[in-house]
Amino acid sequence: MTDPTLPSATPAFLNHDRPPVPDLVVPRGVQPFHLHLRPVRGRLVRLGPLAEALLGRHANQHPAVLTLMGEAMALTAALATALKFRGSFSLQAKGDGPVPMLLADCTEAGALRGYAKAEPEKLAALLAVSPQPPTAALLGGGYLAFTCDQGPDMDRYQGIVAIEGESLADMTDTYFRTSEQLQSQVHLACARTEAGWRASALVIEKVAGEGGVDPQSDAEAQEEAWRTAQALAGTITPAELLDDRLAGERLLHRLFHAEGLALDRPRALSYGCRCSRARLAQVLEGFPPDDLDHMAEGGAITMTCEFCNLDFRFARDEVQSRAGRA
Repeated sequence: MTDPTLPSATPAFLNHDRPPVPDLVVPRGVQPFHLHLRPVRGRLVRLGPLAEALLGRHANQHPAVLTLMGEAMALTAALATALKFRGSFSLQAKGDGPVPMLLADCTEAGALRGYAKAEPEKLAALLAVSPQPPTAALLGGGYLAFTCDQGPDMDRYQGIVAIEGESLADMTDTYFRTSEQLQSQVHLACARTEAGWRASALVIEKVAGEGGVDPQSDAEAQEEAWRTAQALAGTITPAELLDDRLAGERLLHRLFHAEGLALDRPRALSYGCRCSRARLAQVLEGFPPDDLDHMAEGGAITMTCEFCNLDFRFARDEVQSRAGRA
C-alpha cells in the first residue's frame, strides 16, 4: 500500500487514504449513567490505550503539555457524548500563556483528536519556577470555547467564557454555571503510567426535577440528593480514574451503588485524526505562488498535521495555487 504522506502518481486532491496512524477503537470508552429517581446523570470516560496512541505521537511536547491535552480530550469526549448531534463537538482554549492554543474535538461517532501549541521559551521559564504548573498558568489569560459544528447547513452553536479557575475542571464548572445555568462537577486525570499515557474524566450534572425523578421528592430532597452525589464523586482519586485494572462499571459501583446507580449503553471512542493529502493540498492551494515557492525546500513542500504529527510531502510542481489561476 502506498504511503499517503509521500508524493505519488495519484493527484493530491483525490488522495483521501488514511495515513499510517493507529486504527484503534475503545469499545467502552464512555460509560453514561444516572441515579434512579434522583436528579443526577453523568459520564465516566476512560481513554485507556487510546490516550497513549493520541499523546504518544507528540513526544516532542513536555509532559505538562501532554497532561493538559489528555485532560482536554477526555473532557471533550464526556461532553460530546451527552449531546445528540451530527458533526463535531470541540473544546478550544486560547490564552497568552506558554500554551496559547489547546484544541480537542470529538465526532458523533466518537472519533477523538487533540492538539496543543506550546511556546518553548515561555514554557521553560514557567517550569523553572513551577515544575508542575496548574492549567491556569499554562494557558494564561484568555477564553474557553465549546463549539458544536453540524456542518454548513445547520446552525453552529458556540459558548465562550473567560478562563477562570486553576484547573480545566474548574474552568468547565464556571462555564456551565455562568453560560448554561447548569450545576455540574468535573473530575479529570491524565498521567503517564506503566502502561503508557492514560486519561479519564468523570462528569456529573444536576438535571431538571422532572422525568425520571421521584415525583414524591420536593426541591429540598432533590437538592440533598445532588449534594450527596457531589460528595460521593468528590472521593474519586486520579489513581482510580487511570487504573486499567479497575473496570469503569466497578468504579461507578464503588461511588454510587447506594444511590440507585443505573448504567446506560456505553459509547465507543476511536483514534480520530481526519487528515489526508486531499485536505492538506486544499490548504496549500489557498496560498499565492510566491508563498508556495518560499515554503519549498529541495523542490518539495512539507506540511505537518498538528493532530497526528505526521509530515506530508508535496512536490512543488504538484501544487497549483488557486490564487495563481485567478
